[in-house]
Amino acid sequence: QLQLVESGGGLVQPGGSLRLSCAASGSTLDRYAVGWYRRDPGKEPDLLVCISKSGDITKERDSVKGRFTISRDNAKSTVYLQMNSLKPEDTAVYYCRVVAGWRVYWGQGTQVTVSS
Repeated sequence: QLQLVESGGGLVQPGGSLRLSCAASGSTLDRYAVGWYRRDPGKEPDLLVCISKSGDITKERDSVKGRFTISRDNAKSTVYLQMNSLKPEDTAVYYCRVVAGWRVYWGQGTQVTVSS
């Protein structure tokens, strides 16, 4: 059973940076594409960025293009989200997600708060 654990969230000032990690256990992550999502209070999670199994293809939504970068280290079964130039509106809970056939796996999320 694949399990995902996010980490790296916290409080950061506007303009600052954070790197989130999504570590997998129970299965090798290199079999799956991975997406990073964030959920604003009272809303459904929105896809921000995603990365292919091998890491050679990434896609970002316009609102984070140029600021957020996804990468992966399959040897460590970990996917990263580097977030730069953070804004207060980036405050949310961030999740990684894997779709494996008919199963969807989510981590527990990590809180990111951007505030001065």
